[in-house]
Amino acid sequence: MDLTKFVVLGLYVAVLFLIGIIASRRVKNMSDFYVGGKKLGFWAVAFSARATGESGWLLIGLTGMGALSGLSAYWVVVGEVLGVAISWWFMAKRFKRKSDDYGSITIPDYLESHFKTSKKTIRSVAATVLSVFVVIYVSSQIDVTGKAFESMLGMDYYWGAIVGFLIVLSYIFVGGFVAAVWSDLFQGLLMFFGLVLLPIVVWFYMDSGHGIVEGLHMIDPSLTNIWGTSDDVYMNIATMLGFAMIGLGFLGSPQVYVRFMSIKDENEIDKGKWVAVIFTLLTDAAAVTIGILGRLYFTQSGQDPEAVLGNGAENVLSMLTENFLPHVVAAIYIAIVLSAIMSTIDSLLVLASSAVTRDFYQKIYRPDLKDEDLGKLSRWVTLIMAFLALVIAMAIAVVSPNHTVFWLVIFGWSGIAASFCPVIILSLFWSGLSERGAVAAMITGFLCVPFFKFVVQSMEGIGPYFVQLDVLAPSFLISMAVAWAVSKLYPSKQPIGDKIGA
Repeated sequence: MDLTKFVVLGLYVAVLFLIGIIASRRVKNMSDFYVGGKKLGFWAVAFSARATGESGWLLIGLTGMGALSGLSAYWVVVGEVLGVAISWWFMAKRFKRKSDDYGSITIPDYLESHFKTSKKTIRSVAATVLSVFVVIYVSSQIDVTGKAFESMLGMDYYWGAIVGFLIVLSYIFVGGFVAAVWSDLFQGLLMFFGLVLLPIVVWFYMDSGHGIVEGLHMIDPSLTNIWGTSDDVYMNIATMLGFAMIGLGFLGSPQVYVRFMSIKDENEIDKGKWVAVIFTLLTDAAAVTIGILGRLYFTQSGQDPEAVLGNGAENVLSMLTENFLPHVVAAIYIAIVLSAIMSTIDSLLVLASSAVTRDFYQKIYRPDLKDEDLGKLSRWVTLIMAFLALVIAMAIAVVSPNHTVFWLVIFGWSGIAASFCPVIILSLFWSGLSERGAVAAMITGFLCVPFFKFVVQSMEGIGPYFVQLDVLAPSFLISMAVAWAVSKLYPSKQPIGDKIGA
């Protein structure tokens, strides 16, 4: 193993722990632990929201997909930029205003207050869905950690997953949401500069003798087709939609929208939206480009790219850094990859902890319990759920050793998005959404994701098309339709309130 890489990694971890210790001094109550006391500025929130929304999927999964799919992988960039732009431009202010009016510090808080309900049904369903899919999502990030340590440090996959897991758990255990956001700002900056600069450096030093598109065409003509790599038009449409619809997850996913709760005021949203969109455009486009340049440099016509670049082409980033960057700089990219992974894990663990501690235990079973009495419990819940995610990650690695980072992460992302995004969208723009409609939509989204993944994708005939389309788009649409239908059948007995202007 390389000593330089471990020294760089040690310095990176030291910075994270320093952030956690400083942040812990600002944690006085539950609002501080879960939403930073609602006092955070636009730079911190924008970078935190983007770093949380991207995860290790961006550096390991999307770079690999760029290598395998070529130019058609840029549809991911289109979908994500649109999703982030719509979220920040049209939804963030409405959500911030409503959540502040309600005094909400979690998404179940927001939903219960929005429907003016004394029942605990919507809170119970929301907290349950969050708990399940957040643990799955965290497990996928732990899996990415193991793969990153394996490809970039030469460490055993299982030990890599455990070490990375312990690092992130330690500082989030100390500092809560403030530590997560501050570390996300630091890690987001690392991600941004690391991703944007690498393809520039690689292109400058590559001596391919021809352009990118021409070079890709020589390796495999299908790589230069922006619509997809298949001869089947409908398969290409499914692939294009599957890539682009990943952006739907930015339209209300709790791990992203809790950031809007934490921002200081609406003026900060106006500033932050530009940071978020530019960050997304440049980092996502850079990730796909890194994969394409790796395919161009390391493979030849007729070669199996996965035989050269690893399963899902997930080694393409580490191979490029080793070949084109000075040794010390290449070592920094290990920290950058871990930044992407950990910026998501920390946020998800705080979210899961809030769902169990506040939304289940306090609000349903112990309403007499004060917020200040929950601090110790929330940390223990964080610990338990993190270890549960670790067990799931290890189990997935054993049962399905050939799984790819790209689609495993998207499964957890889709579960949260399909359950919550339709409800959040309708709660902001349609006064006719009823509590029953919202509950039905969340349950539908929750069930549709595994149904499309494990049932529909296995069917003869239509199955392969749904493999390319993946689970988010159909689950999202069905959840939205159920919300509308059930709200019409069972309207609210009292008015929800007028729409809030932008």
